[in-house]
Amino acid sequence: MARLTKKQKEAQSKLEKGKTYSVAEASALIKEITNVNFDPSVDLAVRLNVDPRKANQMVRGVVTLPHGTGKDVKVLALVTPDKEEEAKAAGADYVGLDEYLDKIKGGWTDVDVIITMPSVMGKLGPLGRVLGPRGLMPNPKTGTVTMDVAKAVSDVKAGKIDFKVDKTGIVHAGIGKASFDAEKIAGNARELLTTLVKLKPTAAKGVYIKSIHMSSTMSPSVEIDTKRFTEQ
Repeated sequence: MARLTKKQKEAQSKLEKGKTYSVAEASALIKEITNVNFDPSVDLAVRLNVDPRKANQMVRGVVTLPHGTGKDVKVLALVTPDKEEEAKAAGADYVGLDEYLDKIKGGWTDVDVIITMPSVMGKLGPLGRVLGPRGLMPNPKTGTVTMDVAKAVSDVKAGKIDFKVDKTGIVHAGIGKASFDAEKIAGNARELLTTLVKLKPTAAKGVYIKSIHMSSTMSPSVEIDTKRFTEQ
């Protein structure tokens, strides 16, 4: 077993063994136990009582974090010429079509989100092997395939994220930066958790949210009390 560093021991000492914390307490604690020389992301890991292999228990959705993600999200808008100015005005970092499709074919994926139009999706199909594994394939369910390109770009820049339960039943999502005020971290966490509760599949039985853990990059995780977010 790896030995803990002095900083890691100090962080662990601030966690009360066996205790679960409120969202507000966890958000404040994360700031205390984060001790790195950069501004790390704050993440939530939510274990759900679902079987993702069954289509009627898949949990996937989008949420706009009220205080943003703290990240400079790079957006590529793959649009026809008549939509280019609209996408640029909304803040898209890269705007175009065929030239970017060629770049992606060559392996370029230096973006965080791709937004496109229904009429362009046919051209993106062959690029699924490149975009799919990186989570970059646009999807109507997450609002990244739309005719309202400007709104889609603005939403992503403002803090809209999409999430999906993984094969082990866990939703992982970044909810901000450790430099955020604790109140902003808590606000973003509550927004995501409230959205997850609303997305409970009707086929899911028993306690829906089994556990919630908050952590920052390289910090211990803080377990959050699930009672407020547990739906039977």
